[in-house]
Amino acid sequence: MKKIALAAALSVAASTAFAGGTVEPVMVPDAVVVATTSSSNGGLLIPLLLLLVLAAAASNA
Repeated sequence: MKKIALAAALSVAASTAFAGGTVEPVMVPDAVVVATTSSSNGGLLIPLLLLLVLAAAASNA
């Protein structure tokens, strides 16, 4: 009886291992890096907006 149970367990394990069949490999495309140039005033936008908000708050006080 133990041999039958072992044979059944091995046949189930073997059948699930080959259930998917063969699959063609998927080719992943290479990543493309785009170089961008930043302008000189790109780092000034946030401080200028902060200064504008502070000036507006100070004028209302």
